[in-house]
Amino acid sequence: MMLPNAKLSTPTSKFLPPPIEPQQHSRRTAAGASPSLELSCKLSRRNLSKSSLLLLLGTQTTLTPLLDLSKAQADTISQVTDNPTSCGDRVSTKKAFLDVSIGGEPVGRIVIGLYGDDVPAGTARFSSIVSGKAGISYRRKEFVKIMPGYVQHGGIRSYGADAERATAAAGSLQKLVEEWERGRRGERCKEVKAGSVGIVVRDPLKPPPKTKLVATNGKLEVQEEEIAVGPNGTEFVITAVDTPELEESVLVIGEVLEGMGVVEKMREVKTVRDNTSSPYFKVAKVIGDKRAVVAERGFNRPYTKVQVTNCGFIESQDSQ
Repeated sequence: MMLPNAKLSTPTSKFLPPPIEPQQHSRRTAAGASPSLELSCKLSRRNLSKSSLLLLLGTQTTLTPLLDLSKAQADTISQVTDNPTSCGDRVSTKKAFLDVSIGGEPVGRIVIGLYGDDVPAGTARFSSIVSGKAGISYRRKEFVKIMPGYVQHGGIRSYGADAERATAAAGSLQKLVEEWERGRRGERCKEVKAGSVGIVVRDPLKPPPKTKLVATNGKLEVQEEEIAVGPNGTEFVITAVDTPELEESVLVIGEVLEGMGVVEKMREVKTVRDNTSSPYFKVAKVIGDKRAVVAERGFNRPYTKVQVTNCGFIESQDSQ
């Protein structure tokens, strides 16, 4: 007769599975975790894979419309940032003309459409001089630069009676510069395409001003380098090809409607060779030789006089 608590000593007893330990004595349970939570987290590898796959599919199905919407919004924002104002929306509000001569011989007329709604300050400034308001105009004034991509008119002199009349007719440069700054910030179109007409706000041939540290009364101050005398807001350019390098210097106020052939004839005029790449010129500039400054003013200047013989406005069809 065997005792109730006696252990089996048969050979097969060692192959029997060990007795299941009670839940309250589990040593694998994390501190503070309930036994039911541990049991619920014991998923098989197959169940875990299926659950992960379902979770992935559900997430993809849920987020796909959101991702598409986000992409569409990103494209819209990108378009607004890159081209805030469609350049194709600019409309000519009035027409001006320039009659041009080369070497005293008339070569034709250039008709310009002005963007009065897009750049009101710039067009008003140009219009006041083209119309001859206050006794000053571009008439009998010369084109002073013939560049590969554009021609530049010298505008009104920055001194004497002409400068005073120009200031009285065109006003201060503040509004003109504000419109130019809007283009630099991307708030309006600033593309300079072939056939564009723009007022020179900063000398295109000069590098942009740089900031520097200057010691003043024992203190360091950040100042902007002075680069000669800036344009007075009466000089303008007419482009023959796309010239994006002018976007940081010119405020586009209109486009050539007729007379691009005249612009091409102007570009064919021989000019003084630009010698800024010469090492002798560079050294002269560094040491402050005044002869280098004088020579630089003559670079790209036409040998033959290119002049505006007459200018004004063409009556619109609405007024006829």
